Amino acid sequence: MTALPGETPGTGGTDTPQDAVSPPDEAGAQEPGAPEPEAEAEAASDGAAEASPVEAGAEGEAVDPASTEAGASEASPAPELSEAQAELAAQRELRERIEQRKAAKAAPIDAGAGLSGTAADLLAAVRAVESGEKAGSAFFGQPAAPQAPRRPAPAAAAPPPRTPAPQAAPAPQAASPEALDAVRAVLVAGGAPESLARPAVGALGEQAAEVLRTDPWQLLAVPGVRPEQADGFARALLGADCGPDDGRRTAALVGWVLERAALQGHTALDAEAVRAALAERAVSDPDAAVREAVEEGVALLFQEGEDEEPEEDEAAEEGGLAPDADTPREPVRILLGLDRYALAEESLADGLARLVNACEKAADWAEAAAAAPSPSAAELIRTTAAAGLVAHSGGEAARAEPAALIAAARGLGLRAFGAAHSEDGRRRLAAATGDPDTAVTLAGLLSGAQGPGRDEDGALALDLLVVLDAPQLDVENAAVLVEALADGARLVLSGDPGVLGSAGAGRVFADVLAARTCPQVVSRTPDPGPIGELVSGIGIGELNQVDAPGKEVVIVPVRDAGEAVHRTVQLVADSVPRAFSIPADETQVITVGHGGAAGTRVLNEALKQRLNPGPGRFGGFDPGDRVVHVPAPGRAVPGVVRSADAEGLHLDCGGVPVVVPQERVESSVRHGWALSAHQAAGMRWPAAVVVLPGDAAAGLSRPWVYTAFGRGERHLSVVHGADQALPHAVAEVPAQERTTRLRPLLEALPTPDAAS
Repeated sequence: MTALPGETPGTGGTDTPQDAVSPPDEAGAQEPGAPEPEAEAEAASDGAAEASPVEAGAEGEAVDPASTEAGASEASPAPELSEAQAELAAQRELRERIEQRKAAKAAPIDAGAGLSGTAADLLAAVRAVESGEKAGSAFFGQPAAPQAPRRPAPAAAAPPPRTPAPQAAPAPQAASPEALDAVRAVLVAGGAPESLARPAVGALGEQAAEVLRTDPWQLLAVPGVRPEQADGFARALLGADCGPDDGRRTAALVGWVLERAALQGHTALDAEAVRAALAERAVSDPDAAVREAVEEGVALLFQEGEDEEPEEDEAAEEGGLAPDADTPREPVRILLGLDRYALAEESLADGLARLVNACEKAADWAEAAAAAPSPSAAELIRTTAAAGLVAHSGGEAARAEPAALIAAARGLGLRAFGAAHSEDGRRRLAAATGDPDTAVTLAGLLSGAQGPGRDEDGALALDLLVVLDAPQLDVENAAVLVEALADGARLVLSGDPGVLGSAGAGRVFADVLAARTCPQVVSRTPDPGPIGELVSGIGIGELNQVDAPGKEVVIVPVRDAGEAVHRTVQLVADSVPRAFSIPADETQVITVGHGGAAGTRVLNEALKQRLNPGPGRFGGFDPGDRVVHVPAPGRAVPGVVRSADAEGLHLDCGGVPVVVPQERVESSVRHGWALSAHQAAGMRWPAAVVVLPGDAAAGLSRPWVYTAFGRGERHLSVVHGADQALPHAVAEVPAQERTTRLRPLLEALPTPDAAS
């Protein structure tokens, strides 16, 4: 091994969670309608996996389609929901509220039904007098009833401490035998495998058989099924009655295109991109297909940019000049999106504006700021005292500043908590604050398994919440979180803008920063040491040579993928433990994708043979195997296999016992010696080995390299076979843009305290 000389490194990356958007596995052709068994259900669920263009299929950390709708486990008598169940329940509740609002708007409105408050009281009084029910004098001299606040801030009394219960992985939603039998019959008639029966019922409900008979292209709702497979299924059922322009087919294709875009992080797509995708699928009139999909409610239509000519009279009245005819105007942009993401973005924008406008602005935290451990921490404390929403950005060393804020707020008697993306992040935050009760995972907070719990109004019983690893926050979870905060609560979004984005759809942190909806604090605390220096340079597009006298950064040149695998195993098993006294189970391997000759699958197989050989008698796993568990889309939880029995596979995930039911093991558990960069985001290990084989070039970008290289605390080894692709990616390949609507929604909201 040699010290990294800056000129040798070579690998780039994309921050697009391509894991979940890859085509079926390269292992071989599939039956019509058969989804890839290892295909991910959510983009870079990277608790699920991160597939790159290097691989032909996404890793099997996918969430079982049937289980994504699962609620509480019927077989478990535990009084509390698991984290994943609570997350899914919260998202369903949010979607139900949206549907109720939409239904209320569509329903006929009785005269006066839309009134509230004083107006409604006056209308009732008029009707009572007109009907003779009451005399007119009866309505005089009565004091007005005080108006109840929207949602009071929770009481100051501290709730009793909670003890997290052992978690059970959510079981697939129970499907009746009759429904499964009926769906199997339809699948067999269409030439599709019977194994799709359970996921089809999970996606389409108990009436899945009738739905598929009527509209065979609804098979695309099953994760992993591709259009050509659905077309073959439809031809088998409908015969000559089906064609490429069948309205059922085009509507299903529009939904499928938007779902695939969501796996790449988009909450909406340009209408032109949707039309182009339809044309590639032999749709002769994409414009008509899009119109029909919108009319049927498959997609929602949005317009961005100016639509009407500016009024000259209005400009003159304001004392301004009339716009010049030659002045270029922003073009109108038409977007298509799924209602679930539209609702989440609109709810999130409203919620963030509520926080900005509802908190106390005159809080005096000057004394706490003066005692802060650093100038950046003092600035964060002062800013948070005067704002309901704050965006804080910085690297790994800057995580000490939110910790100082939490400690200062606690010292002022406030109920302050920090929520991290992973259990590893929670432990690091607890160590920084010195109080384990202040640190939770975001999933644990929303489920109630960790943190203060809820008040009588259903709001989180806290006054200040700091969300670390904010770039990992997707729009649906962000909407659920903000909805759970009471009026008057303060929210700080803290994270490193340079890392890979969230596994789920949206770019919440980036949109909040770009919209300048709230005060922003940029940390001036640099990351220390050779690794910190290297990563900081990558963040600004420079792959610099660093001085690493203690071999903190090492490069290992390789000629091909086979040698890359061999040297990786050698580093993890021998070299790093011998040179740095870091055991193999504290070294994490990170590679570009799951497939390929040096992807996570091949690396995990080689590492298992060396570090924990065994027959894999528990569904391919043995006690002592390092694994990654995906309890819900977008979450990757590292763990170790302890045992297995009739209940399922028993894991130890950061000290928390987890039982994965047998039917969920194949779809939600994978070996975890080697991970993708998306899976590793939000976590750190004493040592990291980043593998960059020659075929990784297409999967590299600056955010990928920045994220992967920053996962090691004490040591970073780069197994490098990508030649000049690494410096090219760092200098020339920025983050892939995601199409979202949150930024314009935030910019349009009244936020008096927004930064100028």
